[in-house]
Amino acid sequence: SRYSFTKQWYQRRVRGVSTQSTGNQEFSDQSKRDEWIKAELRSYGANLSAKEEQLKTVEREVGETKERIEKIAGEIQERTENLEERRKEIETTNKDLCTAKIRKEEVQSKRKELWRQDSNFEQSLGTSKEQHDDAERQLRSTVSKAFNNGIDAIKKIVREKNIDGVYGPLIENFKCNEKFFTAVEVTAGNRLFYIIVDTDKTASQILSIMNKNKMSGEVNFLPLNRLSYREVQYPTSNDVIPMVSKLEYNPIFKPAMETIFGKTLICRSLEIASQYARNEHMDCITLDGDQVSRRGALTGGYYDKRKSRLDAQRQVWYWQSKLQEEKMNAGKITSEMEEVDAELTKLVSEVQKLETTQIQLRETYDRQKMDVQNLSVEKRQLEKHLETKTRQKASLESDLTSLRSTVESLTKELGTELLSQLTSDEQDEIRQLTKDIARLQGRIRDSLEKRSKLEVEKNMYENLLTSNLYKRREQLLNCIDEIGMNQRKQEFDSKKAEFQQFTTAMDQTKKRLDWLEGEIDVYTKKCNELATQIEGKRTREKEIQESIEDESKHMEKMANKRAVKLRKKDDVMRKIRELGSLPADAFEKYQNMTTKELWKLLNKCNSELKKYGHVNKKALDQFVSFSEQKEKLIDRKKELDRSLDSIKNLMSVLEHRKHEAIQLTFKQVSHFFTEIFKKLVPGGTATLVMKRSEYDDEGSSLPLVEQFTGVGIKVSFSGKVSETKEMQQLSGGQKSLVALTLIFAIQKCDPAPFYLFDEIDAALDPQHRKSVAELISKQSDACQFITTTFRPELVQTANKHYGVIYRNKVSHVKQVSQEEAMDFVEDEAADK
Repeated sequence: SRYSFTKQWYQRRVRGVSTQSTGNQEFSDQSKRDEWIKAELRSYGANLSAKEEQLKTVEREVGETKERIEKIAGEIQERTENLEERRKEIETTNKDLCTAKIRKEEVQSKRKELWRQDSNFEQSLGTSKEQHDDAERQLRSTVSKAFNNGIDAIKKIVREKNIDGVYGPLIENFKCNEKFFTAVEVTAGNRLFYIIVDTDKTASQILSIMNKNKMSGEVNFLPLNRLSYREVQYPTSNDVIPMVSKLEYNPIFKPAMETIFGKTLICRSLEIASQYARNEHMDCITLDGDQVSRRGALTGGYYDKRKSRLDAQRQVWYWQSKLQEEKMNAGKITSEMEEVDAELTKLVSEVQKLETTQIQLRETYDRQKMDVQNLSVEKRQLEKHLETKTRQKASLESDLTSLRSTVESLTKELGTELLSQLTSDEQDEIRQLTKDIARLQGRIRDSLEKRSKLEVEKNMYENLLTSNLYKRREQLLNCIDEIGMNQRKQEFDSKKAEFQQFTTAMDQTKKRLDWLEGEIDVYTKKCNELATQIEGKRTREKEIQESIEDESKHMEKMANKRAVKLRKKDDVMRKIRELGSLPADAFEKYQNMTTKELWKLLNKCNSELKKYGHVNKKALDQFVSFSEQKEKLIDRKKELDRSLDSIKNLMSVLEHRKHEAIQLTFKQVSHFFTEIFKKLVPGGTATLVMKRSEYDDEGSSLPLVEQFTGVGIKVSFSGKVSETKEMQQLSGGQKSLVALTLIFAIQKCDPAPFYLFDEIDAALDPQHRKSVAELISKQSDACQFITTTFRPELVQTANKHYGVIYRNKVSHVKQVSQEEAMDFVEDEAADK
């Protein structure tokens, strides 16, 4: 604008001077010049009016643009303040959400720890239950099955009937030191499993219930109201101890304890036990279980302590208490888990609500932020437009100023004298002005070129700003907002809390790992010790095996010797049998004779026996043997006769039962036969008749069942007795109907799951076909009927229909609708 104004000024100045200098050449006189000036003034006046209108329009647009920019700036400020409020709300929500998430993670960690503890308790509970069951099995194995059944029956009765005053077996109601187990068990014996009750009435009530319910088992009671005892003066000596004084029990059980253990002393040795049993008239027992009765009997021997009943009962108590303790701990863990689950559910709900609120706030924030960004873009566009209009206004104002100055100079020149030639000063001025114009035109060209380059560069930077830098600035501002809203410090606190939780978990895991390594070391040592013991046992086993092999060889030699001796014995016994029966005094008579004398006598007897070689020497033995066999056969015959009688009685009973079953079944079938026939043939009657043998009378020897020869059928389709016919007199369709009636009657007695009928209605008339179809439809609720037919009656009542099509020499089955089935049946009927 500055260059344009300078140029215009120089041009006006040159033109003014030139006009005066060249007036004679351009204008012949002053009037023509004045006319030209007036024409120029009119042109400049029109141009000036247009420029003034343009200036007014641009000024109005500038004013409107400024107002719009101010309005948008106010909206931007207002929405920015709203954004700041939303930002604070989001930060507050983020802080609450972070706190809730940290608390949630803490509760989840606590729940995981509780789960781990619960899993450990469940495993420990299972182990304790197995140990408790093993201890109970071991205790039950020390007593007979009858006692166990009796105790189980009493526990069941007490539990179901809620009977008071039953205290359980004696063994469950006292405790003692382990070193007295053997003495106490030997003293009490099976009385350890006697049931303690408060009164004999309670015992009688339990026994009556057992007898009423036929519960098996042996039961012995100790009713406290019936047990009487006397206070015993025990000897005071360091060698003996009253057994009852070493027992721990409830004072209400004193009668039972005094009855079982009151008259027993625990002695240091068997000699002392014998002495005190004799002098104090009391039962005495040693710690090893050797017992001396006050009546003088002495019992003892090895007692296997591994099968101790009291030790088994102690194990039962131990595992029972541990089981209860673990159940209690498991219950506490379960209740804590329920509380933690409730708290976790509450926290999850709170986190979800906060997340929903955060999302809503974020959406509102983003929406408002987008509005601010849109307003900022609009503001920048308006500012750019304002800048353009401002430049345009300045240009118009410059043009107007130039035009006004030109008009003013022309107006001043109007009416002035026309000079014929220029003065020297004016000529110098023209030359100077011409040079200045040339110089200014060169500068203008340079400026225009520079301006073009700068405009290109400016457009490039504007494009860079618009397409890249402004967007990048928005992204960075968004990132700054995100960082501000996400609360880096809160994230750091959250991560720090997580790190502390993981550190704590790692420390606990490390401690657990150290403990497990210690346990592994302990069990490794035990395994090494057991391996050493196993190696020793294997060595011992090898030695025993070698010893067994040596003994086996020795046993084999002894067995060979024994076989030789047995053969000799058999030879001697054979010779004795050949001698026949010996006199009764043979063994006493020859007992004191020497072997030489016996040989002489034997030779003499042999020579005498040769005279009687033809006599049967085994006759007596055979007679005795045959007599014994005869007696055995007679006894066997009697036993077989008794068996025959019992078998005949059983056959008779079975025959009567068979006869009754046949009669009952026949009556049922006959009843249903008559009933179903009336349904199929309204107004008709039908009966079944049992046919008997011609020899069926009271004196007949035939079995009852064999007297029946068959079943007869008498039917009347009109209901008249005179028209009753037998089966042979009926037509084919009537026979089919009667056969179906019999099948349905049998079904009533003994129903089958399904029935398969092949064209049963082929020989029936339409009325009977309809009756049969209705009957099958009613009875299809209890069983399934599959029928093949070419008649419409069964098709109308069927639930499903299948068509069989013969195509390409292959039969195909497909499901069809009732209408298709009816069409097929009607087509078949039409073809026939």
